[in-house]
Amino acid sequence: MNRQRALFAIHVAAVLFGLTGIFGELINSDATVITAGRAGFAFAALYLFMRFQGASILHGINLRNLAVLALAGAMLATHWVTFFISVKVSGVAIATLGFASFPAFITLCERLVFKERVSAQEWLIVGLVTLGLVLVTPSIDLRDDATIGLGWAVLSGLTFALFTLINRRAAGHLPAQQVACWENLFVAMLTLPFSFPAITHIQALDWFWVALLGILCTALSHYLLVASLSVLNARSAGIVIALEPVYAIFFAAVLFAQYPSTRALIGGALMISAIVWSGLRKTQRKPASSAPH
Repeated sequence: MNRQRALFAIHVAAVLFGLTGIFGELINSDATVITAGRAGFAFAALYLFMRFQGASILHGINLRNLAVLALAGAMLATHWVTFFISVKVSGVAIATLGFASFPAFITLCERLVFKERVSAQEWLIVGLVTLGLVLVTPSIDLRDDATIGLGWAVLSGLTFALFTLINRRAAGHLPAQQVACWENLFVAMLTLPFSFPAITHIQALDWFWVALLGILCTALSHYLLVASLSVLNARSAGIVIALEPVYAIFFAAVLFAQYPSTRALIGGALMISAIVWSGLRKTQRKPASSAPH
């Protein structure tokens, strides 16, 4: 893969990430069912891809690895469920912008949990993301669905940050496809028991959307991200992935006529600018390993 193909691949991955909320809006089922179905299809696709490559999901796996992957899977399951709840409650734009707060949570967790030094510039980025969230918040009224949905989205961002840090701390020595395969398996195992009986009532068209969500927005996007990182550095990839809310808002406007307010757009622009600035900063720290949103 050359640089042009890598840039194309990472942009396609960003578009697929942006479509996640769109599929969540299209699928006529609850968040737990969507999460279980997505994880199941993603696991199947990743497993078949690894078998095609001649790789085994058991290679290098021990009890410690399984415990870490299970914990990461629990965080990923919580992240997906809360994100899809936000989509159902407040729409794609608010859900995606609220989730975009996760880089700020990564910084806070690194300082509070892992006692890592956080620079003044990183604190400034946290402040800009927080200000962006304040602008995105429709109102302080907890009876407002948009405000409730944003709260779920912010919780989704927090759990995704924890998921990312778990991967970076403990599962980074395993191949990315193998990590994603196991984590999606654990997500399916954790959410499937809570998806009955609703999962038995899904219509054929909804199963089609769930399959696309799992195969395209999870398995394929993860492969494209990993493949592009063989050529691009993490900063370049991160800047492109930061465009996910832009794609999500565009698709939501075209498909569902969901238009965020001017204040929300200003807040979103502030958050995305902070994330891009964070990606542009040269840092000596090892980039976090994570599966796709």
